[in-house]
Amino acid sequence: MTLSSAEFAADPHRAYQEMRCHHGPLVPVEIAPGVPATLVIGYREALHILSDPTRFPADPRVWQAKVPAGCPVLPMMEWRPTASRTAGEEHARFRRANTDSLDKIDLNALRGEVEYAATLLINSFCEMGSADLLGQFAIPLAAHVLNELLGLSPEVGEAAFEALVMLRSAEPASAERGNRALISTMLEAISAKRMAPAADVTSWLLEHPADLDETEMVQQLAMLYATGTEPTANLIVNTLLLMATDDRFANELLAGTLSTRDAIDEVLFTDPPLANSCFSYPIQPQIIGEAMLPIHEPVVISLAACNNDPAVVNGDHTGNRAHLAWGAGPHACPAQSLATVIVQEALDQLLDALPEIRLAVPAEQLERRPGGFHRALAALPVTFPPSSPMNLN
Repeated sequence: MTLSSAEFAADPHRAYQEMRCHHGPLVPVEIAPGVPATLVIGYREALHILSDPTRFPADPRVWQAKVPAGCPVLPMMEWRPTASRTAGEEHARFRRANTDSLDKIDLNALRGEVEYAATLLINSFCEMGSADLLGQFAIPLAAHVLNELLGLSPEVGEAAFEALVMLRSAEPASAERGNRALISTMLEAISAKRMAPAADVTSWLLEHPADLDETEMVQQLAMLYATGTEPTANLIVNTLLLMATDDRFANELLAGTLSTRDAIDEVLFTDPPLANSCFSYPIQPQIIGEAMLPIHEPVVISLAACNNDPAVVNGDHTGNRAHLAWGAGPHACPAQSLATVIVQEALDQLLDALPEIRLAVPAEQLERRPGGFHRALAALPVTFPPSSPMNLN
């Protein structure tokens, strides 16, 4: 099975079922044509690997040196001086800088910023009676909030958003241009914050005792911006899709027995925005169960498959947050509380303003973006009764 295939993107859950029947919890796959890896679809096996960074480090440099130039997964997996692509003391240094800076964010102020951005965006389409909630709501909302958290000026924020649009392209050349544009944009942001620091993540990273150099600073900001926008936007629309198609949420949200947080947790179990991630590279051949993991070959955790491992999951996720959607162990996402606030506040604002949202096309006609790592819609077209704009606080 090649994770980058259109067949896999169309129905990954069926693919996970077939993998489980034929291979068990560890599956030999290709993450791109001719690029082998092991996909972990067992929950217990995933926890074992994620909790042991000594045997399963995240540094890809030895593997990367053997991968042909132009390999389509390299931009996603190649080494960078960030916590997610390093090991040992190097990882610990970047991790401290990021977590210390993110922990300074005021969650109440964040809720207010999300409410403001959501209201502004809803007002731009609420009178029309239809919208694409990915392109007109989720993506620009996530980008606006990240601009504020990172302290990007309006001009730099606009350039970063344009770079994000290019990065989302399925065309490698466009994605590469987007990556270069994002790096250039972050250099500009760093220069501005050196001159005029403020209460934002960029300034806090610059002031941190980790003493990040300019290349390291650029990579931290690019990573925070990219991972804070795309997966957050996808979690918003994946949750909206669930709420529009699952009678439990369509009916019980109104009755008050389920909340938007319950819907978010359900999606994090069943359809997380990062479906296959948390890459590691064994430093010597490793035996897990009955499988041998080759040295310096990628091990990819299927967060979506592990969350639905029948060996540990009974199918009822209500009130259960023991999923792996944020990862686990020393590489677990340090911004999960921030992402949850953004997604929940965005959904609450949207559903308060437009409670009668309906899909504009049958769910089976919605297109998924190709790619083996994410679980992302190409668009989420909806209809609703036209509504008057809300007052901006």
